[in-house]
This record gives sequence, C-alpha cells and structure tokens, in this order.
Amino acid sequence: MRGAIPRQLTPPDDAPPWIGASAVAMLFAAQRPWQEAAALLRHPVWRGESVPDGRRLPVMLVPGFLTGDPSLALLKRWLRARNYWTCTSEIRFNVDCTRLAVERLERRLVEFTDRMGQPTAVVGQSRGGIFAKLMAMRQPERVCGIVTLGSPNVDHLAINPLVARPVRLVAALGSAGVPGMFRSDCLDGECAEKLATWLTKPFPEQVPYVSVYSRRDWVVDWRACVDPDADNVELDSSHVGMGVHPQVYELLGERLAALAASAPSRLATAG
Repeated sequence: MRGAIPRQLTPPDDAPPWIGASAVAMLFAAQRPWQEAAALLRHPVWRGESVPDGRRLPVMLVPGFLTGDPSLALLKRWLRARNYWTCTSEIRFNVDCTRLAVERLERRLVEFTDRMGQPTAVVGQSRGGIFAKLMAMRQPERVCGIVTLGSPNVDHLAINPLVARPVRLVAALGSAGVPGMFRSDCLDGECAEKLATWLTKPFPEQVPYVSVYSRRDWVVDWRACVDPDADNVELDSSHVGMGVHPQVYELLGERLAALAASAPSRLATAG
C-alpha cells in the first residue's frame, strides 16, 4: 500500500533537488516561476516567431493540483494567437477525486470534440497531465495526442514531502465531508490503488504522448515523469514554471503543429 509521502525513486546521484537542500536554495527555487514568466514575455516565441500555424487544431488545457484554469491563461492566449481552438477544463481548484474529475473532463472532451468534429490534443500540467493520460487511455478516438508538463504519471505520489502536507490537508478535509475534495482513500486506500492500476495499463500506441520533465523540479520527483510509454523531453524548468517557460512553448509550437498536420480531420465515431 502506498503512503502519501512515497519512497524516493532515484538513487542519491540522481535525487530530486530538495534532497539535502538548504533554505536559501529553496527560496531561490520559489522565485523561478516568476523569472520564467518574465523571460517568456521577452522571448520571440511569445510573439510567434518561427512558430508554425496551428491549423485550428483543438487543444484542451488541464491545470495542476491546487490550481484552476487561470493558471494556464497565458498558454491559452498564446495558443489562440497561433490559430488553435482551445478548451478549458472548467476546473476552478484541482483538488477533487481523480475518478470524478476525469469523468467530468471526459464529458467535456466529448462535448468539445463533437462540436469541433475532430479529435483534440490535451496539454496537462502536473496533476492535469495525469488526467490527460487517463483521458487518452479511456477515449483514444477523441484524443489526437497529449503533452504532460511535470506530471508524475509513473508514480502519482512521488512528490516533495513539503508538498505532501497540503495534499494530506485536502484529504483530511475531504474525509471530513468538505465537498469537492479528494479523501484519504485517494492517497493510501482503494481509490489510490485503482489509480495506480489505471496508470500502468497499456497506453494506446496511436496517440502521440510527450512527457516534459525537469531535474530541477522541486515539486515532483522527476523520475516519476519519465514514462516508458512517452517521448520524454528534459528541460531546465521549475515545476510551476512549466506553464510559462519559453522552451516549453517552443516545444509545444513544434509538437502541436505536428499533430495539426497529421491528426484526423474528423472523429472516427462521426462516420
């Protein structure tokens, strides 16, 4: 049975950066997302230089733990300016049970792809990437590809012990009856075991899957993002900053354009 603070996946020489880190190092790490966002707004990729046209490819965006759709507002704006159709998750605060959250996202996925008449790409950050992978596994005919950003899809509980504290707090509130929050069972009970089983099932070969990770991720053990089913891409980014990092946008510009060029123009279920 897994606990809320899992074993470390990496040997000491490849350990995540919080192992043995000083308070000063943690303070500097906390400032990185702001620096990355500022760098993005100065970067040519933000202005669309050398970024291929999106050809109106549908893209669904799914935020990470403790955040909502506004956390990906810059990415949404950038994608729309590059000629992509975007769809938000309608998540205001990503703390619900994974099963319930994925079921709601699937309904939104069906609605969006029916309206667009073609499969969609899904970009998920952190916990949102877990949701993206599960949707692709459950609805492969409606997903033309996924990109996950700092998502622990190999071990969803491989996280910084400091981050595990708010995770346990949310679980305690959910177990106490606060609506819209996952319960303790989602961390170390039957629900957690089901999620772990889901994530080890075969990923559909026809759905392109890119997993972005960083060895300087201070939230998720980076090894938990290296998925044997994915095209794993390493970048030098903070965890939170992956949604605003210039190199992530360059990668998205390249990989989403490739999906736009190769994805089916109609849903397989559309006849």
